[in-house]
Amino acid sequence: MTTVTAPARPATARVDRGHAVGDAVTMAWRNLLNIKRNPQLLVFATIQPVIFVVMFRYVFGGAIQGSLPPGQTYVNFLMPGIFVQTIVFGALTTGVGLADDLSKGLIDRFRSLPMARSAVLVGRTLADFVRNFFVVILMCVVGFIVGWSIGTNVWGLLGCIGIILAFSYSLSWVFAIVGLSVKDAETAQAVSFPILAPLVFASSAFVPVATMPSWLQGWAKNQPVSVVVNAARALTIGGPTSEYVIKALIWIVGIIAVCAPIAVARYRKAV
Repeated sequence: MTTVTAPARPATARVDRGHAVGDAVTMAWRNLLNIKRNPQLLVFATIQPVIFVVMFRYVFGGAIQGSLPPGQTYVNFLMPGIFVQTIVFGALTTGVGLADDLSKGLIDRFRSLPMARSAVLVGRTLADFVRNFFVVILMCVVGFIVGWSIGTNVWGLLGCIGIILAFSYSLSWVFAIVGLSVKDAETAQAVSFPILAPLVFASSAFVPVATMPSWLQGWAKNQPVSVVVNAARALTIGGPTSEYVIKALIWIVGIIAVCAPIAVARYRKAV
């Protein structure tokens, strides 16, 4: 059998935009295949979010329903929060993956290949974006099965999905910094949880902020997870939406603007 290989580009040559895009797509595909080959990552990406939906819907729903405004059901309140909680916890995959590649010397090997240096980071964040897309679609299906309904229209649903995916992409850059700043995947996971916990659980994802202690409400109301959850709720339940969506977009753009350059700098230093 004859093996056909593409002509190699010199490692020192300037990589044009077309090659850079192709390299990033190749790295993204490599990361997606790794999820398929690693059952633990597959469970974390698919089965665990389903468990969260069922647990919060049927275990905590009855207790929290009384704190909601009249006429609002807990499942409709819950699902946007579950979406965001899922992509926030899934975002640590970016850091864990980069830390694992770094500890195994793979990033040094990638650097020696005739490929764009940007491909490693862009490919990783792109792969996680694709993974989050399928996870969010799965969550929509599960949500409809447990009684979730859209109070607006299909454009509101698409807007909700879009803003959640954009937020997931911004978080990938946050945890890219974590992954490039520690020595191995286990450390990346351990460091990530103290960041994730206050963002997810001290937010409006699962309960109304008004039920929290007064000293906590300022943080819970204005931190990025709550802002994105509130935007997603407004887009699916109805009511005023522009203020929530604008605040969410400001957070998303701000996170990328701050964290992407830091991640790139850490990557250059790491390799």
